[in-house]
Amino acid sequence: MRKDSEELKMLQIFLRDKPVNIALSLKRVGKKRYASQIAKEADCTYSHTVRVLSEMQERGLINFNKNGRLKLIELSNIGDRVVETLDELVKLLKQTK
Repeated sequence: MRKDSEELKMLQIFLRDKPVNIALSLKRVGKKRYASQIAKEADCTYSHTVRVLSEMQERGLINFNKNGRLKLIELSNIGDRVVETLDELVKLLKQTK
């Protein structure tokens, strides 16, 4: 039962506008980014962005790399695949309008 709960939680994270925008923001530039940059591009508060990014890190979708006092964020290999899939889904859904 726990696995189903984890899968449901994962779906709830990624099937909402802001988390999808955060993920797609990481894909668009294709380089390491700061959380504040991602928050601005996703039109989201910094605290919410950090919470979503933490969930993504727990799932192995992104990596945080320290650069002095700042943390740079980049997609992991699996994260890149997930974001590609999300991007395709968003494009398909836009075609249905």
